[in-house]
Amino acid sequence: MNIAQQHSKTEGEARKSRPLDMKLEAIVLPVSDVARSKQFYEGLGWRLDGDFVVGDTFRAMQFTPPGSPASIHFGTGITLAAPGSASGLFLVVSDIEAARAELIGHGVEVSEVFHRAGPGKPAVSGRHPERQSYSSYATFKDPDGNEWLLQEVTTRLPGRIGSNTTNYTSVADLAAATRRASEAHGEHEKRNGGQRDENWPNWYAEYMVAEQTGKPLPL
Repeated sequence: MNIAQQHSKTEGEARKSRPLDMKLEAIVLPVSDVARSKQFYEGLGWRLDGDFVVGDTFRAMQFTPPGSPASIHFGTGITLAAPGSASGLFLVVSDIEAARAELIGHGVEVSEVFHRAGPGKPAVSGRHPERQSYSSYATFKDPDGNEWLLQEVTTRLPGRIGSNTTNYTSVADLAAATRRASEAHGEHEKRNGGQRDENWPNWYAEYMVAEQTGKPLPL
């Protein structure tokens, strides 16, 4: 076997050892009135990506929430599920109170914020007292009753994002992360005698990467 053949074999084995990417692209919502659903999701400020009509029996519409890599589909002739039967549809937000207020501003009826002390624990009124990531929620429904669950996530669990990368999907998320870093850095300066930290850009960067990758936060 020559060098070129060996290299090709090594590349082929490496490809086989890596799982093929399978990216969640869209979920289907069962709705009874396509025009009404279109008006509702447009009213939320979600992006209309396409509206595909084939005769009188098929219509598929795609909307994408702000900052989301995945979209929703609904229409006519695309699912046999009962309208309004979808539930547990997670929308991750960086600030649960701000997200709730924004939805209410769009005329949506949203539940009060509640939290759980851990997976499977009972719901308790109000945001988590320590603002623990993954623990604060609110719910709302579309006109058919499909239920969405807002979940506040500020710090990702380890392994969810590359060890030295960050992934902010909107200006609002990046701004919120910067504010959290700023507040934490203020405490950091207090612990160090109140002296200005001239190296604050590096500290911010370290904090924001650690927060997203689930690493210990800098002190």
